[in-house]
Parts: sequence; C-alpha cells; structure tokens
Amino acid sequence: MRFLKLVTLNVFLLIFSSIEIKAQRFKNVKDKSYYSDDVILGKKTLKSAQDTVIIKDKEKEHNELNEVVIKSQVSLLKYGANGNIDVNVNGTVLATSSSVNELLGRVPNVVVADGEISVVGKGEAIIYLNGVLINYERFAAIPVSQIQKIEVISNPSARYDAEGKAVINIITKKNIESGVMGTVNQHITVSKFGGTIYNTLVDFNYSKGKFSFVTNYGLQLGRNRELLYTTRTRPDPDDFMKSELTTDWKRRFNNYSNFGFGLQYSFSPSNYISLAYSGNVNDLGGITESRNSITNNFGNSFYATDVDRNDVLLNQFVNLNYNWTTAKGSTLFIGSQFSNYNQTIRDFIDENSLIEETDSERFLKNNVGSRINIIAVQADYSKKINEKTKLEIGAKFSHATINSGTDFLISDDEINFELDDELSSDFEYNEKIAAAYFNYIGTLNEKIHFSLGVRGEKTSYDLFTNANGIQKFDKSYGNFFPNALLNFNLSEDWKGHFSYVSRITRPRYQALNPYVIYQDPFTTIEGNPNLLPEKIHAFEIGAMYKKFDFKIGYTYKTDPISGAALRGDTPNSYILRSLNLEKEHTFFTSLSKSFTAKWWNSTNTVSMNLTKAIDNFYEYELGPITPQLYLYSNNTFTIPNVFKIQLLAWYLGNKSYGLRTDNSRSTVTLGVERNFFKDALKLNFTANDIFHDFMVSGDYEVGQTEIYYHRTYTTNYFKLIATYNFGNSEKATYKKAEIEQTENNRAR
Repeated sequence: MRFLKLVTLNVFLLIFSSIEIKAQRFKNVKDKSYYSDDVILGKKTLKSAQDTVIIKDKEKEHNELNEVVIKSQVSLLKYGANGNIDVNVNGTVLATSSSVNELLGRVPNVVVADGEISVVGKGEAIIYLNGVLINYERFAAIPVSQIQKIEVISNPSARYDAEGKAVINIITKKNIESGVMGTVNQHITVSKFGGTIYNTLVDFNYSKGKFSFVTNYGLQLGRNRELLYTTRTRPDPDDFMKSELTTDWKRRFNNYSNFGFGLQYSFSPSNYISLAYSGNVNDLGGITESRNSITNNFGNSFYATDVDRNDVLLNQFVNLNYNWTTAKGSTLFIGSQFSNYNQTIRDFIDENSLIEETDSERFLKNNVGSRINIIAVQADYSKKINEKTKLEIGAKFSHATINSGTDFLISDDEINFELDDELSSDFEYNEKIAAAYFNYIGTLNEKIHFSLGVRGEKTSYDLFTNANGIQKFDKSYGNFFPNALLNFNLSEDWKGHFSYVSRITRPRYQALNPYVIYQDPFTTIEGNPNLLPEKIHAFEIGAMYKKFDFKIGYTYKTDPISGAALRGDTPNSYILRSLNLEKEHTFFTSLSKSFTAKWWNSTNTVSMNLTKAIDNFYEYELGPITPQLYLYSNNTFTIPNVFKIQLLAWYLGNKSYGLRTDNSRSTVTLGVERNFFKDALKLNFTANDIFHDFMVSGDYEVGQTEIYYHRTYTTNYFKLIATYNFGNSEKATYKKAEIEQTENNRAR
C-alpha cells in the first residue's frame, strides 16, 4: 500500500492511470516538480496541511486504484455576489441540531424566536424545500440528518413566491451512490431548566439502477419548558391596575415524531420523476400553570389556573414532481403538493381565584377541532439562451380550505358542563392564489450582469366566523411585484451588486381565526379576521473584496403585521392579538469575513439595523429609536486524527423602534466531536446556550397600559449524540469516494 501526502502545494492536478494506462504521475502546477499528460481526475486548491490527498492501491503489483480520499475542513459559508449565502450543514456544528428550528437558530444572519424565522435586516422569511415552497408545519417535519446545505436568499427573484421578505431554501442530500446506505442518530438532551429529551433518528436509502428509495423516521420523547413573565400596569390613579402574570408551559412529548419515504425513477441522469410522502405527529401533554396577581382600586385578587394539556396534531404531505434538464442546460420542473393538517385539542382547565379572602373554583373544557387542506401545483421553465443569458418563466396555483370549531364548556362542580357561547366559535376560510412570473438574466458587458423580473399574483378569499357575532368577508385583489438585480465584476478582487425587491406577507391562517386560546380568566389569545397583508419594498447595495462581504440596505413596509395585548371587554381583561401598524422604515448594514488557517476555520458577521415603526390607531406611546447590533462567530478547531472542537456564539443587542423596545439576547454553544471505526461511528457532545442568555423580553405602552414581557426557553442544555453509518453503497466508476471540501474561494 502506497500513500502520497501533499502538504505544501497551492494548486494540484491529480492524475492517475488504470490497469490499462502505463504510468501514474502527479503534476504540480506551481513548481512543476511533477509532470504528466495522462488522465486528469480532478482539481483542488490547497491552503494548509489539513488538505490531504491519499491514493491507495488495491493491488500493489497491478497499480489498480481502490480508493480516493480528499479531506479537509468543511467551511460553513459560501458568499454570493448577489447578497445570498450558502450555509453548509453536513460536517459542521449545525448538523448536531435536533430539529430544523434549532438548526436555523444557529445559521448566521437568521433569528428564530416565537415561531418566527427572520433574516437580519430583512424580516420574516418563507421556507423552501429543494426549490418548493413549504409552510412551518412541513418545515418542522424535515430530519436534520438529510440536510446538505441551506441557502439564505436575501434578495429573492420573481421565481420565488412574493410571500415573505426573504427566502430560506433547504437542500437535502442526494443519493448518487448505488446500494444501501443508512444512518442512526441517538440524541440525549439534559436541561436543568426544562428536563430531559430523547431523540431517535433513522435514515435509510436504497438505490439500484434507475430506481432509488429513501425513508426516515424520528421520535422525540421527554419534556421541555417555556416560562413567560408579564406585567401590565395602568398608572392612571382613576383607572389604576397592575397585573403580574406568570405562565409556565411544562410540556410532555407523548409522541413527537416525523416520518417519510420517497421514490424516484430516473429516465436519465437529468430526467426523473419522484413521489414523496411525509408527515409528523405531535401528541403533546403536560401542564400549563398560570398565576396572575391583580391589584386595582378595589383591592387585591389572585388567580391560579392549571391547564391539563391534551393536544394532538397530525400533518401529512404528498409531493409528485417531474424534472427535466436538456444537454444545453435548460430545465423544466412540474410539481404538485397536497397538504393536510388535523388538530384536536382536549384541554381540561382547573381555575382557582382568591378575591378579598373569598375563595372560589370552577372547571373548564376547551375542545377544538381543526382541519386544513392545501393543494398547490406549479410549473417552472428555464431556457438557457447562451452561456450568459437565461429566461425563466413559471406559474403556480394554490387552494387552501380551513375549517375549525371551538366548544368552550364551564362547570362549577366538575360534572355538569355548560357551553359558553362567547368563548365558542366556528371558523371557515377559503383562499385561492394564482401566480405567474418571468425573470430575464443577461449581461450588459463583461463586467455588468443583470436580472429583471416581475411576478403577478391574484388572491381571492372568503371568510366566515360566528365569534363575537357573525362575520363574513369576501375579497379579491391583485398585485405585481417587480424585482431587479445588478452584479458588477469590477476586478478579480472587487465585486458588487444592487437590488430592488418587492414582496408581500399575508396573515397566517390561524392569525385570522378569532377562536380563543385560554390562558387565564383575564388573558386570551385570539385571531384577527380584519388583518391586512403587509407590503415590502427593499433596496440593497453590496460589495465583496476578497473575503470581505459588505451590505447596506433600506426596507419600507406598509401595513406591517405586529401584535399587542389590547384591553378586553372587562376592566382587567386583555386579548393578545395580531394587528396592522401604519408603516415601518428599516435601515441596515453588515460586514462578514471568513478565513481558514492551518487548524482553524472561522466565519464572522457584524450587522446593525435601525427601525422606525409608525402607528396612529392603537394609541401606542412613542419612544426612542436606537440601532440594534448583531454579532455572529462560528469557529471550528481541528486536531487531525484526534477530535474537532466547534464554538458558536451570537449576540443580538437592544432594539428600540418608536413603538416598543426589545432587549438583548445571546447564546454561546460549544461542541466536541470524535469519529471512530473508520468514521462509521461519530460521537458529539454539545453544551448549548451555556450562559442561558437566549431570552426574549421587551416593553411597550398601548392604550394607557404599560406592558413588560420576559420569555425563557429550554435552550440551556447538554446534549450527547451518537451517529452510526451503515451500508454497502458503491460508485459505478470506483468503489468508494469520501469528499469533504473546503470552499476556499467564495462564489462571485
């Protein structure tokens, strides 16, 4: 067995000969110490001693190559000249995430909080899976072990749905090998604050000839916790009130699982049809404890509410896709998706109150049934006119139907329950969206490239609810969303871009549903059927110098969607509800730098944004406007043949934008990883959010009420992960290839 290790070269060409070829030689482009005109296998840039090429002979006497291994540190980011970034997942600290939600919270420039995924300086993002739009429930069912990389598209073109201010496209691994491959992951997460969670993840791939099959199953059991502390104060002496409310969600995962399988038939390497079924089951139990102490001009009162949770959610998705690519690079994609969501809630509520030393108790039942069906079809065609010119056109149609019913029952003796008509309601919603787009990509000269496009969408919907009286809405509207992008290749080191993007954000279905989510006698969460979609106009200028990436931008919103605690019908009651503000201005700037040393791989970002929100309807108290600082650093330290250490830290500073203030939050995560048995077994130990500083808090004043909130999550934990890879897959051209590439040159 012979080994050749190259540790000082900058660029090399790897050249080898099979049994039929006479010689095996290597050519070093830089110092010409080797030369050959035989067969070229590949090309790679070397930066340090960590980049290693190993050639192993199957049989020494015949010089037949058995294995080619190219190894190096995996870089986290690849920057694009259009302002987008590609984030590697496989082989980085991101791959140790137990869920896609946790994974995105570790991605640079992405912030995850309160069920919202946003891009710093842009706002809330929509999620794509391999180029197909999905919603949050489908997103939650994606197994992390199948994700190859994530594209953060801050300036989406017209081919992407106009919904959302940015696009996050999740790219899954492709099975290009023949045979059997599988992975088993076992996660054990221990948190002093939240409890212990067990995650078991299994992936299995099989490919033979033109057929391939993939399946996965993940099961999560255990407990976690979320704690919310809120104060509401009306300082006016004539209407004085102070409420101190603590809500403690102690969740128990009875069956938190995701599953799926897919079949693909390849007519040729560039022509295939695929069918996939996936879903997730969320059987959630546990207790929600609410404690509310109220002081007003009439005295003191205390309310203790315990909600015995019994919530079951079943989501199912079916996809049928066809993809065809011509020899000249043109592509045709036809896709269809059916999504089904079924939710049942059977919560039992025990409510105790103490008013002026008078104790009382009552019992409540919150029974909810909800079903959502969504059908979507789309077609995308990309015509490659020449090497520098391309035309993209496409169309999409989606139809969503939502039906839900809430029965709220009250009893004083835990036996005889009566229906509360005020808290019970039915809700129906039908929505149709038809869209078409074109996008033209071309060049003005060798240094200027451009993309121009427009997307047209026609939306129609009807809504019915009998909450707070019968309400019916019937509406139809159309919008055009132009987009423009200019790329400047000024020199080998200098690149630049300018972009304009127009978008729309429609209210979530549940945000329109006025059904009641009960927290305590004076606090409910209710939807708002009068919500309007918000519209966005975003401008950005960017420059890249070598490995530095700089951006500056401005975003203008009309009817921005926000939320607040508004006064209810009784003196001490409040309703948490989504609402539209008048308008919002955001300015942002960011600077990023990545580098790779001999044993250190680092990605770093610093951003700052300034936001001003304006509203003249809800009686917000105007406050100061201050910029928000965002810092991000992801570092990998590799000791060859020993272990890998990964350190991730980010900080999101205080933010004041006129109507409210958000307090700072941060996280520090440390991971240690080691491979065993020729990389078949991988062990990873992670300490997440070591200082437990990821807490969402802030304050605002609306309708003469001062509100402060502080939310704590189960982010401070220790996790042990064991990953085992099995199978006998093989390439058609050679027995095994194992490639871990460092992106030394950023995309331009």
